[in-house]
Amino acid sequence: MKRDMELIRKILLTVEEKYVDTWLHSNEIEIDGYDMKTIGYHCAVLHDAGLLYDYKGQYGDGELLQFGVGRLTWDGHEFLEKIKSDTVWNKTKDTITTKGIPFVLDAVKEIATSITTSMIKTAITGL
Repeated sequence: MKRDMELIRKILLTVEEKYVDTWLHSNEIEIDGYDMKTIGYHCAVLHDAGLLYDYKGQYGDGELLQFGVGRLTWDGHEFLEKIKSDTVWNKTKDTITTKGIPFVLDAVKEIATSITTSMIKTAITGL
């Protein structure tokens, strides 16, 4: 399965919004246009990347039946803050697409940080 950075952002936003103090189950992380298997896979990848604290999948006959995730990690919160703004996210995606940059986590972090820094400089200059 290919990694979908748009889905990754949506999962992080959902976990941040819905997580209180216990596990979020697969039925609490429903995202329009994506099936449970795809969402579960991306949650596992987010856990592997250290952005989600925990991931547990329940399987039967080789198929994912349900899953649960823990909270965002510190790095998960930091990454989400960089891409939370729709403006920054859209500019980041546009930069990656137009410049032919691989759509990988490190590139997204760096580009989103640069865009945010540029926005801050523009805001300060305008004062």
